[in-house]
Amino acid sequence: MAASSTSKKVLVSRFDRDTLSGFVIPQTYLSEASIELLTAGGSVQRIPYAEVKLVCFVRDWGQGEPSRELRVFTSRPKMEGLWMRMTFRDGEVMDGILANNLLLLESTGFSVIPPDPSFQNQRIFVPKVALTSLSVLGVVGTPLRHLRKAKPVEKEEQQIRLFDS
Repeated sequence: MAASSTSKKVLVSRFDRDTLSGFVIPQTYLSEASIELLTAGGSVQRIPYAEVKLVCFVRDWGQGEPSRELRVFTSRPKMEGLWMRMTFRDGEVMDGILANNLLLLESTGFSVIPPDPSFQNQRIFVPKVALTSLSVLGVVGTPLRHLRKAKPVEKEEQQIRLFDS
């Protein structure tokens, strides 16, 4: 795996609190048992899902993972999708927006948009084995809001006809 224009910068937060920085190819970094990471030093590491807490897709490595204050929504999110609350094995809680599209679900985990994507993390991958619970708090932007409006009644139909002409 080589760092190319399709590679994305990530921070891999592990449960032992040792955060790794590097690059991943979004289409191929997830395997059956591990995450494939190209470190900044140029070596390829395969990190088992059981060790991974978060994979944060970041703009820059310097700012780190999201702070505790930025891990939950303070009000109902405005982005379309499923509003999820994740509880990790270490007891931490984090919210995210999951795409309301079953074709985008990974067998090994969930890709969510964090509560404050303007901060540092544009997207976060959470392995299923990192969680003790996953709850849907709400569905934002359902297709029901796109219902057709009732056809307006024409003026002639509104008028009562007293005389036939």
